[in-house]
Amino acid sequence: MDVFWVSLFFTAVTAYLLWFTFISRSLRGPRVWPLLGSLPGLIENSDRMHEWIAENLRACGGTYQTCICAVPFLARKQGLVTVTCDPKNLEHILKTRFDNYPKGPTWQSVFHDLLGEGIFNSDGDTWLFQRKTAALEFTTRTLRHAMARWVSRAIKLRFCPILRAAQLEAKPVDLQDLLLRLTFDNICGLTFGMDPQTLAPGLRENGFAAAFDRATEASLQRFILPEVMWKLKKWIGLGMEVSLSRSIVHVENYLSKVINTRKVELLRQQNDENNPHDDLLSRFMKKKESYSDSFLRHVALNFVLAGRDTSSVALSWFFWLITQNPTVEKKILHEICTVLIETRGNDRSKWVDDPLAFEELDRLIYLKAALSETLRLYPSVPEDSKHVISDDVLPDGTFVPAGSSITYSIYSSGRMKSTWGEDWPEFRPERWISADGRRFILQEQYKFVAFNAGPRICLGKDLAYLQMKSIAAAVLLRHRLTVVSGHRVEQKMSLTLFMKYGLKVNVHGRDLTAVVDGVRKEAVGVNCNGNNCHVAGSSVVVGGGEVVFGVD
Repeated sequence: MDVFWVSLFFTAVTAYLLWFTFISRSLRGPRVWPLLGSLPGLIENSDRMHEWIAENLRACGGTYQTCICAVPFLARKQGLVTVTCDPKNLEHILKTRFDNYPKGPTWQSVFHDLLGEGIFNSDGDTWLFQRKTAALEFTTRTLRHAMARWVSRAIKLRFCPILRAAQLEAKPVDLQDLLLRLTFDNICGLTFGMDPQTLAPGLRENGFAAAFDRATEASLQRFILPEVMWKLKKWIGLGMEVSLSRSIVHVENYLSKVINTRKVELLRQQNDENNPHDDLLSRFMKKKESYSDSFLRHVALNFVLAGRDTSSVALSWFFWLITQNPTVEKKILHEICTVLIETRGNDRSKWVDDPLAFEELDRLIYLKAALSETLRLYPSVPEDSKHVISDDVLPDGTFVPAGSSITYSIYSSGRMKSTWGEDWPEFRPERWISADGRRFILQEQYKFVAFNAGPRICLGKDLAYLQMKSIAAAVLLRHRLTVVSGHRVEQKMSLTLFMKYGLKVNVHGRDLTAVVDGVRKEAVGVNCNGNNCHVAGSSVVVGGGEVVFGVD
């Protein structure tokens, strides 16, 4: 009997190893181990996950397949992950075969308690209905005006005074934290017309904001655990699941009060047009369709989640890159000063009276290019995943079986030599600008996917650029930032590309004299030949260190 069981054991082991050898040879990318698949590599590189994925993709030509569960019958289905950043594959997944690649049951299960069937956690008809409804609102100019109003007020009355105080007191600030507070206040105002005041003096904690943060963090923790495990913890009431349940109750109670109050206000508004509400929640409530309070809560939460972290994280990396690239900073300042001289005159005190207006922001082409270059290298959402409904073949020939998953690496798509050229590691905004320097060049949609692409492309893309340009211009016009000595800037491994230790900066005053002089010289257009120069209608003689102007 003992010989039988020993023989059976060795036969099973031999059969498994033969199977494993066969399947591992069919996979490219990180090393796959028996039973554990590629999990050892994931764990070993957990503190540099996005860069590790990018290295593997560069080595494999833009696509690889790996197995996170090297067990027969699972390895080619639920255990198989296809990772890609090939633009043609991205177009196939995000547009051509869009219906074959939904978010899928795993994603929806993880976020269901917090986001319900909101636009960012739904597929099919549920998603399509919300998308069409929201798309109509995001195309209106009044929503853009609403965003500008909330952003301008927060910059002028809260953000700039905090930076000014830090400059005068010579105290460093965590810029990432300030930006998170700023964008949270803005997105709450735009979404449901309420100001949580997280950036108010004293930076006090807001109950709704704190509960929202805890609920988001607890939901993200579910990705780390097998589904059966976090569901068991939820049922028993253990760990982060307890925090998630309590936080969701707090968030929903807060939003229920907002909705009930808004219903009363909208009834009154029918007779009083002097108190209009232009936030997204009110726009949904004004429609002929009758939406449940639960639906409205999830609409609000989905847009808050999408609009808060993405802009603040992008700005954090932008300001860090600016501190590392002074030449880019000078060009941005030159552009801002050029616009302001034309729109507000030579009195620099008027430049900082108010944040820049629509028309002024729209002219900041180089600033938009610098922000886009930031998002190429440090996209706010570095990775995204899809579920495969039916067997398919990607444009590069990769077979993806039904039941498996696909991760498309947004982080890696901006770091491929095959896509961006030999200079891909460089922070070079010029790649987004036409040769004459007058036009912003739109990159191919599936080459630059920081705002997603296809039917799910970000509705708030233009509003995000508006907010980021307004904040960036306000800071750079008033202050020069330097990273605190010894501060470590590292990526935090999360669904959003936060800085692990924040962004601690020293805030200095900005002297624009040299920049303004350069703008004026450029505007005048000095052309010299030896000691004789011509300046737009005047003759200039240069000699002995003096410049003498004479009218022709």
